[in-house]
Amino acid sequence: MPYAYDPELAPLAGLPELAPLDFADPSAARAAMRAAAAAAPPYEPSIPVQVTDTLIPGPPDAPKVRVRVYRPDGPDGAAGTLPALLFFHWGGLISGDLDSNHAVVLRLAERVGAVIVSVDYRLAPEHPFPSALDDGYAALSWTVHNADSLRIDPRRVGVVGDSAGGGLAAGLALLTRDRGGPALRCQSLNFPGLDDRLTSPSAQAFTDTPVLDRASAQHSWRHYLNGAGGPQDSGVSPYAAPARADDLSGLPPTFISVCEFDPFRDEDITYAHRLIQAGVPTELRHYPGTFHASTAVEFAAVSQRMIADQHAALRRALHD
Repeated sequence: MPYAYDPELAPLAGLPELAPLDFADPSAARAAMRAAAAAAPPYEPSIPVQVTDTLIPGPPDAPKVRVRVYRPDGPDGAAGTLPALLFFHWGGLISGDLDSNHAVVLRLAERVGAVIVSVDYRLAPEHPFPSALDDGYAALSWTVHNADSLRIDPRRVGVVGDSAGGGLAAGLALLTRDRGGPALRCQSLNFPGLDDRLTSPSAQAFTDTPVLDRASAQHSWRHYLNGAGGPQDSGVSPYAAPARADDLSGLPPTFISVCEFDPFRDEDITYAHRLIQAGVPTELRHYPGTFHASTAVEFAAVSQRMIADQHAALRRALHD
């Protein structure tokens, strides 16, 4: 069907490069993600950002988790103690790695002024829920426990994720609250996948949208939940699909960005409204004319506005 895309995005909406990933075939999706990452233009931050890959202890009886730590220098080249963010990449929970959002995270570290710990979590279908979430919790625990060596303030640690990574960040915030784990300063959820049931009007209507459509979302959830999920399944954990959580109180201040022509649009708006009703300070931004993850089209003014809004919200949450 025709969509009223932003004028700068409209000419790109039908390009093969922006077609939804074939999440029905994890190998094909992973290859496409690697190719996209390799083709992406490099980002050159305006200040030095130290980048270090390391292996950290994983969940009990699980492999170690690879993380990539980004530390921006201050204007004088000697930044002191900084806030920190755990970052979770996109890719439908079945594709992507530390390179998928490398430029995004470099820019995030530079513009927010925070140490970023990007998490190379395990992927479905080989490692379905809760593997990725367990890796995220292990990375959060490691980050806080190593605050001195990382030179971060453990009282100013947040989580951020894009798309499926946003859903993972939201699930981690719920899990951390319920376990009494490290207190989170904020969560930034960018066009997140939150509801495996896919019953909202946008999830049912958008069957031919760029980057993500209904079918690709269905395949993503099927792999992540090991064949379970959907509106007939009442047993799905809210840590996997945060929209299923009955209680959203006590979660950290939240920023949620939403794209207009995105299957996830309505579940994201509903989640933001529920957070507000639960007393969670929440900033919801809906961007007309956009499609899922259209921030990747960085020259578009609406994309630049989306990115700037997220960075400003994180600076307020972490530095004020």
